[in-house]
Amino acid sequence: MFAIAAAAVFGFALLLDLLDSDLGAPDLFNWQTLVLIGLFLLALYFAGVGRAAAGGGGRWYRGRRPGRG
Repeated sequence: MFAIAAAAVFGFALLLDLLDSDLGAPDLFNWQTLVLIGLFLLALYFAGVGRAAAGGGGRWYRGRRPGRG
């Protein structure tokens, strides 16, 4: 989820940069601030924050266990 939010922030920052716009608030919506927000969201994603717990008690295989005959 954080990776999707980071992609949206980076896309918005790119759009602002391409249109050379600051939306009337140059100190709030500049591309450096949006890039830092995007990097923060990516760092949260890579740290594993917000991930759902593994369903099934951590069972990673389907069907019979390998090597159990």
